[in-house]
Amino acid sequence: MKSVLRVLRGEALATPPVWLMRQAGRYLPEYRATRAKAGSFLDLCYTPELAEEVTLQPIRRYGFDAAILFADILLVPQAMGLELSFVEGEGPRLRWPDGNRDPGRLRPVDEVDEKLAPVYETVRRLSASLPAETTLIGFAGAPWTVATYMAAGRGTPDQGPARRWMFSDPNGFVAMIDRVTDATIHYLSRQIDAGAEVVKIFDSWAGALTPPMFERFAIRPVTRIVAELAARHPGIPVIGFPRGAGALYRDFARESGVQAVALDAQVPLGWAREALGGVALQGNLDPMLMVVGGDALRHEARRIRDAMAGHPHIFNLGHGITPDADPANVDILLEAIRG
Repeated sequence: MKSVLRVLRGEALATPPVWLMRQAGRYLPEYRATRAKAGSFLDLCYTPELAEEVTLQPIRRYGFDAAILFADILLVPQAMGLELSFVEGEGPRLRWPDGNRDPGRLRPVDEVDEKLAPVYETVRRLSASLPAETTLIGFAGAPWTVATYMAAGRGTPDQGPARRWMFSDPNGFVAMIDRVTDATIHYLSRQIDAGAEVVKIFDSWAGALTPPMFERFAIRPVTRIVAELAARHPGIPVIGFPRGAGALYRDFARESGVQAVALDAQVPLGWAREALGGVALQGNLDPMLMVVGGDALRHEARRIRDAMAGHPHIFNLGHGITPDADPANVDILLEAIRG
C-alpha cells in the first residue's frame, strides 16, 4: 500500500511520507514556462494536459509521495454562476451576476459539471500517468473559505464582508453555505470517481471564526461533506485543514470525521499529538524555511520528524510553499527527512 494511504489508515512509519502544499507552483521554473504557455491561470486550470503537466512537474523533480491536483478553490463558485477572474499581482476576483447576492440564483449541483468537466479529466489523466507509488490527492475549498470570497469578491485581511453577512443576514448566509456544501460534495465525489485516492478540504480562513461560528460554519459543513463522501466512497480518506483554528483544532478533529488534520505552523506538535490523538496529522514546517534553507531548514525539519515519531504523520508545510522559495531547498528538506 502507498505510504500516504498507510498513514491515513493509522500507521506510523519510520520515515514519514512527504508532499508540500502548492508544490506545483511559481517557485519552479518549469511551472512558470507552462503557465506562460497556457496564457492565463484559468486556462491552465481548465486545460487538462497542462494541468496534468504542472501536477507532475514536482513529482518528476523531487519524487514526492503524493501529487495534489492542480486547480483552484474558486472554480466551484464559478461553476455555480459567479464570474471569476485573476488580476496579476493581486489575486482572484469574484462577481455575482447583476450584483445580486441571492443564493437561490446559484446553479444547482446537477449543472456544475458543465464547467468542471476539464478538472475531472485532469484527475483521470493523472490517475494513469503518476508513478505507481504516488498517491493522488483531490481537493476543494471548505464552504466557509469559499463563502468569504463569494461575500467580498476578493481576498480580505479579516474576512469582514463574510462575517457581516453572517451576522446581518443569517438565513441568506446559511443558504449560501448550504448550496456551496452541496456543490463541494458533488465536486469531490466526481474527483474520486475519476481516480483521486484522497481528498483534502482547505479552510484557509477558519481562524477568522469565533468558537460558536466555528462550530456552525467550519465544523458542520465539513462533517456533512465527510459523511456523504464516506457513504458514496467507503474507505476514501479525507484530510481537513482548518488553518488558524488554534485550540479549536481539537473540536474539528473530534467532530468532523476526517481521517487526518493538517496543522498550520503555529500549532505545537506535542499538544496536537495529545489533543488530536485519534487522527493522523500532517504538517507543519514554516514555509519561510523553504526560502531560508540551510541549517535552519535541516534542524527544523528533523525536529518535526522526531517530534512526530511513533504517530501517524505526513510531513508537509504549515501553509503553501511561496513563490520566492529556492527549489534547491526542497532537496535539502527531503534529505533531512529521508536521510
